[in-house]
Amino acid sequence: MRLASLYGMLRTAYKQRSGGTVDVTGEWAVQADGIGKSYGTGTVLAGVDLRIPRGSVFALLGPNGAGKTTLVRILATLLRADTGQARVAGFDVVADRRRVRHSISLTGQDVALDGRQTGEENLRMMGRLVGLSGAQARRRARDLLVRFDLEAAGGRLVRTYSGGMRRRLDLAASLLGRPEVIFLDEPTTGLDPHSRQDVWQIVTGLPGTGVTVFLTTQYLEEADRLANRIAILDGGRIVADGTATDLKQRIVPRRLDLTLTDPVRFDRVVRVLGDRVVHQDVAELTVGVPTDGSAAQIRVLLDEVDPDRVGVARFGVHTATLDDVFLALTGHHATGHHATGHHATGHHATTESEKEAVRV
Repeated sequence: MRLASLYGMLRTAYKQRSGGTVDVTGEWAVQADGIGKSYGTGTVLAGVDLRIPRGSVFALLGPNGAGKTTLVRILATLLRADTGQARVAGFDVVADRRRVRHSISLTGQDVALDGRQTGEENLRMMGRLVGLSGAQARRRARDLLVRFDLEAAGGRLVRTYSGGMRRRLDLAASLLGRPEVIFLDEPTTGLDPHSRQDVWQIVTGLPGTGVTVFLTTQYLEEADRLANRIAILDGGRIVADGTATDLKQRIVPRRLDLTLTDPVRFDRVVRVLGDRVVHQDVAELTVGVPTDGSAAQIRVLLDEVDPDRVGVARFGVHTATLDDVFLALTGHHATGHHATGHHATGHHATTESEKEAVRV
């Protein structure tokens, strides 16, 4: 079953009063040690370790089938790990399952809203489901409508909302129970650039209210923009973990893009560089390889691929993107990435360092 399809049901179930006191002590909002999960002979997770600080935005990236959904389901108490231990909001996901559920919220790709009710009615209804009194639900709904810039639309039926407005209302609903940790699964999939920016602004403001955000996304620029830390999951293991800047500098510090003069030379350069190629665009006749950015190394690379100095039309050196990191670690680009590069023009005597492409 898809994770997103469970969210409407879970939002109700997770927010029932547990009667316990939420543990807000400790440094970590999410802590996982050696999480393993297999189905039959297939290993989905093979010893995952995570540390996510409280009040931060964490992004989990990985190719399809890497185990992202399985890991989220384990942390959200929907699935039990075969090996390892995990704590969320200070509580063990097995021994204190009920308290974990009281402390989290899940928001998926599909919004869990009733289009036949107004925005305010949706929030008030969900407020009652999480245990608020009628008066508390009204106050909380109005506060959230203001906070998410939906006050003017609060009296309209949700079916008349744009995709971006529905997503903002869905995020507002996820905060009704004042969760400590929010799991966001692909929160901007299908949104236009303006609506995506609105959601980004909301997400970046959540840590300031004490909320920890666990984000899964297929948009690398989204992780780059929002996350304090990023982990890349591949083959059931965390293959990299750090800030976006750290990962770029540690895995692929810079990238040299070569634009060739014709398809024959393009194919030859790809063969010569082999596994070093981290980017190639047949339509643009462009090949990218990691570089430390030094003039000496760039000259060596240019002499290697174009000794006659007639095959390279132009080249450019720029800061590596998360897509370069993702490709270097997993062997392929992330689905839905939007990384683009600005390339310098010049001949072998000239290089120009450029910043990463402007993000959507």
